[in-house]
Amino acid sequence: MFDKEKSSIWSISWNPTGSLIATGADRILRVWNPEKPVSRFSTELKGHTAAIAKVAFNPAKDAELCSISFDGVAKFWDVRSKTCTNEVKGLGEAFTLAWAPDGETLVVGNKADTLFVLSPTQTVPLSTHTQDVQTNQVSFCWSGEKVFLTTGEGRVRILSYPDFQPLLHRDGPDGAIEFTLDGHASQCLSAEMQPTARYLATEHGHHVCFTFDGSYCVGGSEQGAGLDVFHTETGDTIHTIKTSDPSPVVAWAPTRYYLAFIDQNALRIAGIDTERK
Repeated sequence: MFDKEKSSIWSISWNPTGSLIATGADRILRVWNPEKPVSRFSTELKGHTAAIAKVAFNPAKDAELCSISFDGVAKFWDVRSKTCTNEVKGLGEAFTLAWAPDGETLVVGNKADTLFVLSPTQTVPLSTHTQDVQTNQVSFCWSGEKVFLTTGEGRVRILSYPDFQPLLHRDGPDGAIEFTLDGHASQCLSAEMQPTARYLATEHGHHVCFTFDGSYCVGGSEQGAGLDVFHTETGDTIHTIKTSDPSPVVAWAPTRYYLAFIDQNALRIAGIDTERK
């Protein structure tokens, strides 16, 4: 177990090579070496004045990190030099972000259901898109040409990127209407595309993620202890990770069967033996 933080950890993110992992807590943004769980070996990046809602490494650059806080500030960091390289303000009560696969842009969403397209090098948003439905999370397809938006209605919208227009339609009583993925009786909070791009996983919890090869998936849980790892094709539970508390935040390592999660307000990383439950 890694050293505990003094406040709740809201988000975790691996860098593309798996050599670093970042955590965002109250106002504490910390970058860890996965092999060294003691805080003195970590790097604390200071500058946020409100709780950090989300952190995410650039998928194309192993040392560039973005963090957003609930006061509407997005910060871009070079973790090697421990410096903030860019800052975007005025994003509202921001709580979610997603990088485009090429690492050139990213999307930040706030609780007023407004999406902002940001560049790591620009101090103002490239574009702004207000949604007419509660929008919980944005997830990219692997080409970066479309995004999946989870909604408070339980639907998943499929939109073009970067203009956020519906891509698919179906016949309705009064003409063509937007096609959505309807699989949840209540709100859908998270979605992620499988690395092979065959499946899209959706969850009513805040986090769902696939292993690097797409063979297994896990969803974070806010109710009950323990994390179940599922086989993607069969849906069978292949492993259960014991936890003391609910673990809503989870993230698979990018190259190995290592799962990072939060338990008792501390980062933990567990290796998964896929041959035994």
